[in-house]
Amino acid sequence: MEMGWLLWGTAVLLLLHVLMELSPAVNFALRISFYCVLCLVASALAAVACLLVNGGRTVKNMRIIKAFVKTFKYFFGLRFEVKGLENFKVEGPALIVSNHQSVLDMMGLMEVLPDNCVQVGKKELMYMGSVGLIMYLGGVIFINRKSTSSAKMVMSEVAKTMVTENMKVWVYPEGTRNCTGDLLPFKKGAFHLAVQAQVPVIPVVYSSFTTFYNPKTKLFTSGKIKVEVLPPIETKGLTSDDVTDLSDRCFSTMRETLFRLSGHPGEAKDSS
Repeated sequence: MEMGWLLWGTAVLLLLHVLMELSPAVNFALRISFYCVLCLVASALAAVACLLVNGGRTVKNMRIIKAFVKTFKYFFGLRFEVKGLENFKVEGPALIVSNHQSVLDMMGLMEVLPDNCVQVGKKELMYMGSVGLIMYLGGVIFINRKSTSSAKMVMSEVAKTMVTENMKVWVYPEGTRNCTGDLLPFKKGAFHLAVQAQVPVIPVVYSSFTTFYNPKTKLFTSGKIKVEVLPPIETKGLTSDDVTDLSDRCFSTMRETLFRLSGHPGEAKDSS
């Protein structure tokens, strides 16, 4: 009986391997499914560790979450090449902004996440089972994107908390995932936050995933991701009148860096 199960199991694994080799759609579906299961299982295990070590919701749990998520890259053959981590070493709080490409961004986030840093995420993420639980325990700030007034109130409170608790906050200014190899126009909320709190903005840029990950073409293979933490942009003395200029400056700098890291340095100038 045991030999029979072993033969059946081997046959199924061989069939899946053949299908993955022959069909990009099957390969993509299996790898994404495995990623989702991995997230749920790792989140559940990390949640237990966070509760045992720190007792509840706190940004300190991000160290534990980071340790779990940094192992994910080995399952998918992903390599990270990181530059500029010294730019995180600013005195006091800061706002970190980065490009947002796919569900895989969590791996890139945890690869470079500095201490005492929380993320801003949409409220719907809180209801994603163990993933939502671990985000809550890690201190993630949830906002209701459908309610502008509610989002503004939360961000106003975040500005105060950043200063009083000497905290860094990580925001995706594009507002949604974008796997086109370019940037979407930035929303202004993050930059209003930086100006209100008078904290520096630290841009972080990840190279395009399109060479190894593309949902439209069902591509999901191994690959290398280049990450660059850019020098802080000061906001001291700026007012709400300067928000658009600050946003445009960050967008231009990050877009140029994105194309350079992705091997297309001339495209930013050509399309500007």
